Formats: sequence, C-alpha cells, structure tokens
Amino acid sequence: MSTFALALGTATKNRDQKIIEAFFPNPILNPSDDLVSVIGAITGYEQGNQVIEIKAEMSEYLAAAFNGANDSANADFATAAEKSSQPLVLVILATDDAPQSVAEGYLKLQLISHRLVKPHGLVLDGIFGILHNIAWTNKGAIDLPELSDRQIEARLKGETLTVDCVDKFPKMVDYIVPSGVRIADTSRVRLGAHVGQGTTVMHEGFINFNAGTAGVSMVEGRISAGVMVGEGTDIGGGASIMGTLSGGGKMVITIGENSLLGANAGLGIPLGNRCTIESGLYITAGSKVKMLDNEGKEAGYVKARELANKDDLLFRRNSMTGQIECLANKSAVELNSMLHSN
Repeated sequence: MSTFALALGTATKNRDQKIIEAFFPNPILNPSDDLVSVIGAITGYEQGNQVIEIKAEMSEYLAAAFNGANDSANADFATAAEKSSQPLVLVILATDDAPQSVAEGYLKLQLISHRLVKPHGLVLDGIFGILHNIAWTNKGAIDLPELSDRQIEARLKGETLTVDCVDKFPKMVDYIVPSGVRIADTSRVRLGAHVGQGTTVMHEGFINFNAGTAGVSMVEGRISAGVMVGEGTDIGGGASIMGTLSGGGKMVITIGENSLLGANAGLGIPLGNRCTIESGLYITAGSKVKMLDNEGKEAGYVKARELANKDDLLFRRNSMTGQIECLANKSAVELNSMLHSN
C-alpha cells in the first residue's frame, strides 16, 4: 500500500513537552513501500498518519534504512542526529488528510516550500487551529507563555533575547532556501510559500503560505494565501492579490504566464496569460468593465468575473471618465533579463 509522505527531523517542545514546531530537512514524497516497511520495523509504525518520537539510538538503524534506499541526504541527517540532544521526530503520512498535529502541519508546509508539491496540492484544512502562536527569536521558537521567563533568564546572563516576530508561521528561509531565488527581506516569505526557480522577491514583496510563483518572476507586491503566479509574470511594487483567508472569499486567484500586475494595482479574479493591469487599478469580480474592440470602439459592458482566465487582456482606467476599460493586449510582457538574473 502506497504512503503519501515521510520525513525525519527535529522538534521543539514547550515546558509541557508538547511539540510546537518541527524541522524536516529532506522530506520524501511517495516513499517506496520497502523503505516504509523497514522504518516501520525499526520504529513500530504499522499504518495510518503518525507522529513518532525517535530515540537517538534509533538513528543508526534509520541511517542504514535510508542508505538502503539510496537516500544519502536523510542517511547523513540520521547519522548526525544520533549525537544530538534535540528531540527527534518521524512523521509518516499514509494519506493526504487534514493535519491533526503540529508536526504534520509543519511537514506539509515544508513539502510546498521544498517545491515537492504546488500550492493547493495538499489538504491544509484546519492548520490555523493546529499551529501555535510562537515567538520566533534568535534562540529559536519559544512558546508565548514561556517568553517572559526566557527573556529574564537571558538578561540575567547578560544576553539579549531578540524576538523577530510573533506568528503561527515562521519565515521560510529558516527551514528551506530553494535554489535559484533572491529574497531581499526574508521575513516577508512565510514557510509554506512556493518560490519558483528564478524568482526575485524585493524588499516590499510578500509571499504567504500555500501560495507562490511557478518560475521566473519579479515580486514587489503581495501574493496572498492561495494565489499562484505563472512563469514570467511580474507583481509590481505595492500591488495586491486577493487571497481566500479574508472576507469569506472562496475563489482561487491565479495569474497566468508573462503577465503584469502594475504598481499599486490589485486583482480579485483569476487572470490569464499575457495580461496587464495598469498601475493603480484594482479589479474585483464585480467591477463593471467597458469592452473595447480592436479599433478602440465600445463593444459592450461585462463584469470582470466574466473575463476570468482569459488571455491577452489589457485593463486600464480611462483618465477622463474613470471607467475601467479592457482591450486586447497587443504586446506581451518582456522580462528584463538583467533585472531578473539571480
């Protein structure tokens, strides 16, 4: 019987010995039945989705199991973990169900950031209720009820405990730095973001969890949760894309390839390939759009939702009347090769 995912990693616990976060350096998607069987014999795993705390002395046997599966990365990690005092954890997901534990939630977020699964490729229902609000500090993850005591302990040692943020989701690069990316402000890309090869995220750019880019992109605006941006598409400075976390929205917003969301523009419908929204223009599903033919003459009115996923569109606002207009996008966006070079 096939297994969905398997990962060996470290965990951080609070003073009640409950796991509050987990790190999996080399998660495996669809591991072989033989590997799962051998690991099951070592750890006592039989079936279902399980989080198993591993004793350090098991690491030697786990390393041998991974070596037998030609997985040198996990084998090396298991060998190094044998000497670690950190809690070790093994997560095996037989099926892709809603996460039931902190460790399962972290594994799924890391599968996306490792580019093993694309946004919307995993069941993440209920993950907000599973994860803790954590103080992310220069000393690692600290449960909020313990933060004050830890700050006092640090001061009495002549040290400073720096709190970078308080959130359920840490920054991605503390867990994974995908190949071929440039991120100017690492705090603005959350764990669970899918950052495609060749993407640049500038200082004011933001990528939420379960969202991201497929490939080469310049991100200077906001990619909200659930949004996927196609290859060659740019998100201009201050631009915003509606997600599905606020306002009860359920529509999945995507942008196709070689499109442009201009500076300070906004998008609330799925956009096709080779489309442009001019700077400062916010398109929502209910926006009334005047259609123009190839000669620039009026061809009727539609609501923007009727243009969802259609290619080669240019959206602009008439500077005289304020009316939103849509016409054929005669020139596809050409990326600046020097600007996008990582």
